[in-house]
Amino acid sequence: MNEVSPESQAARKPVAASLLEQSVLLPVYPHAPFEPVRGDGVWLETRDGRRLLDLYGGHAVALLGYGHPRLLAALAAQAETLFFQSNVVPLAVRAEAARRLLAFGPPGLARVFFVNSGAEANENALRLAFRATGRRRVVAVEGAFHGRTAAAAALTWGAARWYGFPRPPFDVAFVPRGDLAPLEAALAADGGAAALIVEPVQGQAGAYALGAEYLAAARTLTRAAGALLIFDEVQCGMGRSGEPFAAQLYGVTPDLLTVAKGLAGGFPAGAMLASAEAAAGLAEGDLGTTFGGGPLACALIEAVLDAIAEEGLLARARSLSRRFRATCVVGPVTAIQGEGLLLGLRTRRPAKEVHLELLARGIFTGTSADPHVVRLLPPLVLADEHVDILAAALAELAP
Repeated sequence: MNEVSPESQAARKPVAASLLEQSVLLPVYPHAPFEPVRGDGVWLETRDGRRLLDLYGGHAVALLGYGHPRLLAALAAQAETLFFQSNVVPLAVRAEAARRLLAFGPPGLARVFFVNSGAEANENALRLAFRATGRRRVVAVEGAFHGRTAAAAALTWGAARWYGFPRPPFDVAFVPRGDLAPLEAALAADGGAAALIVEPVQGQAGAYALGAEYLAAARTLTRAAGALLIFDEVQCGMGRSGEPFAAQLYGVTPDLLTVAKGLAGGFPAGAMLASAEAAAGLAEGDLGTTFGGGPLACALIEAVLDAIAEEGLLARARSLSRRFRATCVVGPVTAIQGEGLLLGLRTRRPAKEVHLELLARGIFTGTSADPHVVRLLPPLVLADEHVDILAAALAELAP
């Protein structure tokens, strides 16, 4: 019998882990060809001994990378003090996380509702919009991704192929990106829309920035139509744009703003921020969640906000974004789009090819709905040297 070397066994383990998952979990996720076993800063270590530069951050969730001391300390301290209690009791840590988040966000937002995910945050923002206006229709933008729950998925471009529900829970009108005439018409049609929901920088679409001019016009048009404006900053928020939120980057304050992904640095957490007017009339029992606003999540939200402020991560995101743009239009990359550290590398060849070639060189990136955009969502703790690693690798690739 031939012996199998330890090295060969280790090399097989990522594949074995993927097969095991698909034997016990619903096989709905395509797997990358590696199994991470440890993270350190912006690096991942794999089961077979490789070290990968993580420029994808788990769909933008690993905002502070891996093993950040602030997160570890906050998690340990809160777990030892109070591991969980629901919203049936008041918690100082919850109140402080909400106060800090409002101070971090754009002026004019006055209330927070903590949830567990971006989709849940969007669902509750939509609920408020319907309550506030009494209307039954929502306007969304082509290319959008707002989540996979019933209401959020109804507003996600192209979701029909996987939606699964017999019908959406309300009427939806999609409008082209950047074109104001169809937007104005859609807001006014059929008695008026309850809300316009937009990602200021569309992540899944390939880091497509809607821009200050369009968003300012959207703010004017929604006010004129009596509709609420919802910013979905689940992916572009929490400093990723180089400002606290893209709302501040573009100088536009919505009525409702949703955030999740990196909000708690990797712990499940989401939030909806609302203006006083949008939240008016809510009473006990109108919204609810079991795990949203739990003490662990709230302690980690505070730790993330501390790190952003005290480590200068907003300025770093802006500086690194400029470095990506200055050095990475090489090899197969023809242009870079997006804002801050939510970037799309536009490629001559299919993005999937470039993604796999970079992975072979020890760099983990993402793809997008655009077949010619490689997506970058790195931790905000990235450094210049890491950008240079990507630039050098791209320069080695065939155009």
